[in-house]
Amino acid sequence: MAPSKDIYLVIGGSGFVGRHIVQQLLDRGDTVSVFDIVQRYHDVPFYSGDISDESQVADALRKSGTTCIIHTASPPAGLNNAALYFKVNVDGTKAVIAAAVATGVRKLVFTSSAGVVFNGGDIIDVDERLPPPQVPMDAYNESKAQAEAAVLAANGKGGLLTVALRPAGIFGPGDRQVMTGLYQVYERGQTHFQIGDNTNLFDWTYVGNVARAHLLAADRLDTPPPAPPLSEFEFLPATVDAVPPLTDAEERLINYPLPTISVSTGTYRVPTCKARPLGPYVTPVFNAEKIEAAFNDPNPPISNRPITRTRFDPLSEHALTYLKLQKPETSPLQVAGQVFFITNGEPCYFWDFPRAVWHQLDAHFPDHRKPRGLIKLPKAIGMAAATGSEWAGWLTGKEPTFTRFKVTFSCATRWHNIEKARRVLGYEPLVGVEEGVKRMVEWWFEEYSRGNHKVAH
Repeated sequence: MAPSKDIYLVIGGSGFVGRHIVQQLLDRGDTVSVFDIVQRYHDVPFYSGDISDESQVADALRKSGTTCIIHTASPPAGLNNAALYFKVNVDGTKAVIAAAVATGVRKLVFTSSAGVVFNGGDIIDVDERLPPPQVPMDAYNESKAQAEAAVLAANGKGGLLTVALRPAGIFGPGDRQVMTGLYQVYERGQTHFQIGDNTNLFDWTYVGNVARAHLLAADRLDTPPPAPPLSEFEFLPATVDAVPPLTDAEERLINYPLPTISVSTGTYRVPTCKARPLGPYVTPVFNAEKIEAAFNDPNPPISNRPITRTRFDPLSEHALTYLKLQKPETSPLQVAGQVFFITNGEPCYFWDFPRAVWHQLDAHFPDHRKPRGLIKLPKAIGMAAATGSEWAGWLTGKEPTFTRFKVTFSCATRWHNIEKARRVLGYEPLVGVEEGVKRMVEWWFEEYSRGNHKVAH
């Protein structure tokens, strides 16, 4: 008998990521409601309430008949209000967990942040084994880390299955943070300034890809792992020798070749002896047509090249054994109780992204920007200027627009390993950064530039 479909409650469903999740659920015919403090859309049932009040959350869960919660609610990053972050992100998430257990909800998908492991230093191809720093970057990331920890600790409690996703650098239609800031720089004619040398790779993630990852996580939360949890071997001592070897299912999951992420770059095939361009020749080889046809095949066969892993690889047998010893109640190759980085899988140099946005804005405002030479400011100069801006804001009582956090953010290398999400969730980015930028700017132009916003000339 086919399993019954879930009934969803998207907490924070009026927000940026939440709304995209709601829309994708509607597009595939699911039953979905929204719990939020503001109603911006009227196409699904809406429940207004305080996320930190367990009774209000539980009431919405009962009335909607929810079987799966997708929790995206959070104040935006960058606010100078630590108390608000901890009330919503920490107290609110604990209230959601308690309400879910009290009402018998089966699944909880939590929107964490890649920033929970960021403290201002470089993040280079990190995977989910990296713990949050001892000194958090700010209250937003600290509160997100505490909320994530509560969600993962709740897995299996009262029949609740939980998972946390860590998206990085979310952008796209509906964004009122990244796009607003970049538009303001464009409007003020400041696009010729650059802080740092632009050699730092940075992960940006299209919001539609983030939303899809949430749906994949929800769908697979109650899927059995490819191997039984280690708890079935509790009679064995907690040593490496006691951990069962990888099963055939685990081997298949971690050892099939992943395709190259090519949503922005397009597909480029690696020539082989059986599939390659012919090149110049005097006399073609006997199977020349077959070789060239194989190279030009739009649907080439899956590569049979072996996967080679070192002991430091996050999905090596050594790493998986260590994870099984750390959390014997779960399999590291299942969804429940796990955390996943979610990105576009195509990091780009930091300043290339805003320049792509400004280039798209030029198409709508062709006479706004005048040719100007690029002014590069070293990070140290930027930090000094940002310190002055923050002092000026403190003296005048105004929120500074240029801060040390923004300088640190724009000069740090931050990109993440998403192999675990690709293999365990089945996640693949469907919209590339380039196409995502076009969609975001088109939305911005439709929503704002034809309304009250005017570009200064």
